[in-house]
Amino acid sequence: MLETSARLLRLLSLLQLRRDWTSAELADRLGVSTRTVRTDVGKLRSLGYPVEARPGVAGGYRLAAGTAMPPLVLDDDEAVAVAIGLGAAAHQGLGGGETSLTALAKLEQVMPARLRRRVEAVREATSVVPGADPSLDLDVLGAVAASIRGSERLRFGYTSHDGAESSRHTEPHRVVRWGSRWYLLAWDLDRADWRVFRVDRIAVRPPTGARFRPRVIPEDAVLKHVVARVGRATWRYRARILVHAPADEVVAKIGSPLEVEKVGPGTCRVEVGSDDPDRLALWVAQLGMDVEVLEGPELAAAFGRLAARFSRAAREAPSP
Repeated sequence: MLETSARLLRLLSLLQLRRDWTSAELADRLGVSTRTVRTDVGKLRSLGYPVEARPGVAGGYRLAAGTAMPPLVLDDDEAVAVAIGLGAAAHQGLGGGETSLTALAKLEQVMPARLRRRVEAVREATSVVPGADPSLDLDVLGAVAASIRGSERLRFGYTSHDGAESSRHTEPHRVVRWGSRWYLLAWDLDRADWRVFRVDRIAVRPPTGARFRPRVIPEDAVLKHVVARVGRATWRYRARILVHAPADEVVAKIGSPLEVEKVGPGTCRVEVGSDDPDRLALWVAQLGMDVEVLEGPELAAAFGRLAARFSRAAREAPSP
């Protein structure tokens, strides 16, 4: 009986590992006959696991989505990764903190001591700087994602950055995470144009049930559109800089989807912005590349203040 139970757990783990298996492949991995595999699949089905069968000579099995969430089988590394992820979600503003902690408690309850020690070691070695960004309601994010997946029109209330409230009727296209915030790119039906909404400012309303044909937009165009709209809507200060470095190196260094315009083999232009010109100057300086301010007197002045501050620090530093 113990051998059969262990084999069932092994079979379940294999089915979760990849989408499709042939009967022969499963039999070879488990060291049994294909007839035994067929019997074990029947036992998994009786336990509530939706295992689908494919007929034919090359027939096989796959673990499908069911109507209820069955228990999962995780190896050591997977269990540790899930525990760390749940802890991070609970403490880093992803909303649903209580749910994440409850799931984490259930997982740690059945973890072997050696795995709990690995998870605890990661926690002890990690520090998190608390931020002022609003937490994200996972129910809202889930409703938005479901509308996108089902190509269903989405109605919601929206609060803008200045506190103004409005009602929106949209065709949701894509959710984009930028830094610690999440944005929805959607076609606003009332305004007949693309709009970008912060997900934490959305109050979802009951599903409309109305379907739509999604508009085709390349993934890179989605990111550029979100960055452009968010920048125009939130930056108090904007500037254009000439960077004395190849465009591809600047793109790799920036690490965010800002538009980089190639000027020559060793120069490019970048439009940047921020609510604080001093912080923007420090960010540009951290690129480690020579730059010129083409537009944006606030950024130029901030560079002057930053240079004076660094100069004073260099003069006051003790000699080695």
